[in-house]
Amino acid sequence: MRVFVESANTSPPYRENPMSTTRRTSDEKTTADFWFDPICPWAWITSRWMLEVQKVRPVEVRWHVMSLAVLNEPRMDELPEEYREKIANAWGPVRVCVAAAAEHGEEVLGRLYTALGTRFHHQGRPRDRATIVEALEEAGLPASLADAAGTDAYDAEVRASHKGGIDKVGEEVGTPVIAVPGETGAEAEVAFFGPVVTPAPKGEAAGRLWDGTLLVASTPGFFEIKRTRTQDPVFD
Repeated sequence: MRVFVESANTSPPYRENPMSTTRRTSDEKTTADFWFDPICPWAWITSRWMLEVQKVRPVEVRWHVMSLAVLNEPRMDELPEEYREKIANAWGPVRVCVAAAAEHGEEVLGRLYTALGTRFHHQGRPRDRATIVEALEEAGLPASLADAAGTDAYDAEVRASHKGGIDKVGEEVGTPVIAVPGETGAEAEVAFFGPVVTPAPKGEAAGRLWDGTLLVASTPGFFEIKRTRTQDPVFD
């Protein structure tokens, strides 16, 4: 969401890409840090793509929270009323995610995000306490964490996690943000917004998109590829 985003052969066609994770062995997995806001449908689709990437490339996703509410604070007066209301109600889910990570470890974020996103995006459930409690229970977490949605107790942590992602790519983006180590390690990190795609590619198609995304994102001076969206999010 922007501010207002087969063959059985698993060898990709871009083997010359120095960033390609196909060059690494299965025990040399690349960590892909992924920042999401659970209310964003485009980030949700990209996250499901990343789960497919994990199946066909030596990649392991590490989840983090970013916040569309925080991102849009400086421009709330400029937003359409409908979107402004949506953003104002975006605090609850990210607060709960951050509270869960703070109290039970960041490793719980992946399964909590899946439980929340399935309800928000596939089932069209309201982003209310009842839905959040169900998601927490499915993720094996205490329902009491839902209390965080209505308090600012974890807002400093929300802002810090958000800043960790947005500092890598700048303010003129949305969610998701992905960061991976560069060819020479973490000091040459490559980070980018997106990709925005629908529906989520599956199997080797997911791997090819990953290879291509790394290829362009790791090119010095590369900033943007874009075209008008002609399709709403497809959840499959």
